[in-house]
Amino acid sequence: MADSIAILDFGSQYAQLIARRLREMHVYCELFPWDAPAERVLAIHPKGFILSGGPRSVYEEGAPSIPPFVFESGRPILGICYGMQALAHALGGQVDPSAQREYGPAHIEPLVATPLIEPLSLVWMSHGDRISRLPSDFVALARSDNSPYAAMGDFQRNYFGVQFHPEVHHTPNGRELLKYFVLNICGAKPEWTPASIIEEAVQRIRAQVGSERVLAAVSGGVDSSVAAALVHKAVGDQLAAVFVDTGLLRRGEREQVVAAFRQTLHVELITVDAAEEFLAALQGITDPEQKRRIVGEKFIRVFERQARQVGQPRFLVQGTIYPDVVESSAPDRSKAERIKTHHNVGGLPPDLLFELVEPLRYLFKDEVRAVGEALGLPESLIWRQPFPGPGLTVRCVGEITRERLERLRAADSILLEELSRAGFLGKGAPLAQAFVVLLPVRSVGVMGDQRTYQEVAAIRAVTTEDFMTADWAHLPHDLLARIANRIVNEVAGINRVVYDITSKPPATIEWE
Repeated sequence: MADSIAILDFGSQYAQLIARRLREMHVYCELFPWDAPAERVLAIHPKGFILSGGPRSVYEEGAPSIPPFVFESGRPILGICYGMQALAHALGGQVDPSAQREYGPAHIEPLVATPLIEPLSLVWMSHGDRISRLPSDFVALARSDNSPYAAMGDFQRNYFGVQFHPEVHHTPNGRELLKYFVLNICGAKPEWTPASIIEEAVQRIRAQVGSERVLAAVSGGVDSSVAAALVHKAVGDQLAAVFVDTGLLRRGEREQVVAAFRQTLHVELITVDAAEEFLAALQGITDPEQKRRIVGEKFIRVFERQARQVGQPRFLVQGTIYPDVVESSAPDRSKAERIKTHHNVGGLPPDLLFELVEPLRYLFKDEVRAVGEALGLPESLIWRQPFPGPGLTVRCVGEITRERLERLRAADSILLEELSRAGFLGKGAPLAQAFVVLLPVRSVGVMGDQRTYQEVAAIRAVTTEDFMTADWAHLPHDLLARIANRIVNEVAGINRVVYDITSKPPATIEWE
């Protein structure tokens, strides 16, 4: 197994970014709640520990603390913000409320010549407490106007702490600090590459399924496609891929998926037309969580029927990726509040007849694409627009009807066509995801001197590295105008188009 780093999450909004930065330097890491059992954390054999920030004060009663096994391991430790304060507090230092809180950009002055700190000057602070006395054997590595100990270190035990956040973009050269700690101090080798990911995944899949048959749930999206390709590489003809036409797909989706799997991947593909079944189950349902649960359970029931026809395989492949796990707050990995239920994480029925095979469960989206390229999947498949498992149910806000779905499909097709033509979609293009949301809101309009009272379409387009955070795309106004004009003129039932300019957080990428 590749060298790894364990990240203990004390509730920081930036914890996932720490993981992203380490993965970018090809070092495997996992994010654990701060109070995860020792055996679970140590199972990855970490070369070192990173302690995240957090919203609490270390001197509060019941505040999160560093578990003893971290110190007992003898491995290097890097504390970030709260993590630094927790480190100081645990080792006999003093942490107090700061007379002046420090949020935003700050300049630090290095006090000791060390490659850990030397590349840094401008950093991003976010704290209301500060260390007023260092633990024994620690020295101050840097200071700021408001923090006499903006960074600290014990070079004998390789314990370090920084009051700022090196993982965020607002700390120039912050990645260099993380890189030096991980590669030089911890001695982790950058071996987490697409080739190593594939090798490990193939071994795990073979160990899990043995010689038994496997079903793969494919939607045509990059996640399910790469997951199926990985399993196919591991077990070959033991895999049967199942594609369900739910009636909740984008325009032309079924045809594209069938062509990709049968002609490119040469995987046995079973297609199931279940549109009527899904639409009947969703009739009258408007609550988004209920929609997701219905779609998730319906998927499984369809697969169970198919399983009986192909010999009742015990295993089901799903394209679950790390952001799905984090947002759904899987209890064994995160203590974060559940944002929404992902149908392939938290929306499965309790009487599931399959054992899940999830080879991408701890990969970020860019890692999934890199693996797909290494497996030889076509670029058109790897760089397709991400599409949620529940399909258009989460983009057709309100009641799901055949008429509203057709309306949404037509508007979405126009959006993707115009963005592709303008060079905003595909490999290397600036947009990570773009789609139309149909709102259950009617507005008054005028067409041909006649009053209209029709639905509103919202355009969502984002830029992101990892889908954990995202910013709205600053598209040219003339492009937006052209898209809106076409939608209003060509799609019956829509007379108004709006553009979503909300980042993630506070919003999610999908509306439901």
